[in-house]
Amino acid sequence: MDKFNQIRGFVLVVESGSFAQASRILGISRSAVNKLVFNLETYLGVQLLHRNTRNVTPTQTGLAFYERCTGILADLEEAEIAVTNLQQRPQGKLRINAPMTFGTINLGDTIASFMAEYPLLKVELSLDDRFVDPIAEGYDMVIRITDKIESSSLVVHQLAEIELILCASEGYIQNYGEPNSPEELENHFCLQYGYFNSPHLWRLTKGDEKKIVKIKSRLCSNNGEILAKGAIADLGITILPRFIIESYLQEGKLRRILPDYSPKTLSLFALYPINRHLSNKIRLLTDFLKNSLKTP
Repeated sequence: MDKFNQIRGFVLVVESGSFAQASRILGISRSAVNKLVFNLETYLGVQLLHRNTRNVTPTQTGLAFYERCTGILADLEEAEIAVTNLQQRPQGKLRINAPMTFGTINLGDTIASFMAEYPLLKVELSLDDRFVDPIAEGYDMVIRITDKIESSSLVVHQLAEIELILCASEGYIQNYGEPNSPEELENHFCLQYGYFNSPHLWRLTKGDEKKIVKIKSRLCSNNGEILAKGAIADLGITILPRFIIESYLQEGKLRRILPDYSPKTLSLFALYPINRHLSNKIRLLTDFLKNSLKTP
């Protein structure tokens, strides 16, 4: 058991880049984690980590050992699943992180239904619009909306497509006019999402025609609901997911503009560390989200 704890402590330090973060995940003191890794290095007779005041990185030997250790831990988890028959009765805690507005609109009922189906599970759901690293912050799964995600350390599952809509209020259109072409957007006030790549450039398509427009930002936020409220208050034109503005479109508070042109569709992704890929809880949650969130 001591050897297993040493290996697990070492793996968490490598994945989080920090003894402090590994200690928070394990629920023990930083000095205890340091002792686990030190004892492992002493037993093996090699240095596994480079330590300095800013961060911790694996040595070349440590990186090779880490890759073997992740396989060992994954095999152990698979064995535990088989022995305890968790395929039928998943249990334990799931730590999930998701975007703020998406979570409040779409995840409440979904997570409640998931927990009702698997009553032995406990869920800790945090909502945050910044990018969250599931390895560094100890999450079992992170849900994000973006155009693409590439990672060598994470498993990435596409859950659904997210339609984006270019829209404005009637009040804004009455005050400033309605653009008749993408190029005219450059003469309007726009409300931009702060976490997009190149947020000052809007990309619109009409069939095979592609337009890139440099916008003039009046309000920038990393929260879509803030941008929706700004658009309703006649502050400018914005691009937002349909799931945020659907009710505002139906109520007439916002309306679609340049309907022949569409912003690039985004995707809803579930991300989790590679060593969670054998976890039955993660597989069940991923499948449940795919079925529940087909067109959010």
